[in-house]
Amino acid sequence: MGKTSTIQIQVGLDNDRIPEKIEWRATDSSESDRFQQAKAMMIAFWDGGDKTALRIDLWTKQMMVDEMADFFFQTLMTMADTYQRATPYKDQADDLRAFAKDFYKKFEEKQKQEQ
Repeated sequence: MGKTSTIQIQVGLDNDRIPEKIEWRATDSSESDRFQQAKAMMIAFWDGGDKTALRIDLWTKQMMVDEMADFFFQTLMTMADTYQRATPYKDQADDLRAFAKDFYKKFEEKQKQEQ
């Protein structure tokens, strides 16, 4: 193995083990000397032996519902981009993008109804 990169994640928990603070830094980041704040994170690893996805999904108490909807929309859109780069199936990537747009539209409609 040539070069390695390290990603560090620190999660501050309250007495009930609910995340209050999420910080991260990466050695290849332009901000590698200091931790950066985040309100939420999703990390997925693929276990090729078991053929399963291993995930860590965390969000802080400060994460608002509208921020969560934005986070999911942007995550789904970037997942579509990744899928398109990794496979020859642009049509499925486009399907995922369409789903993400519909998901966000439905969120906006719910927000309007609640106001």
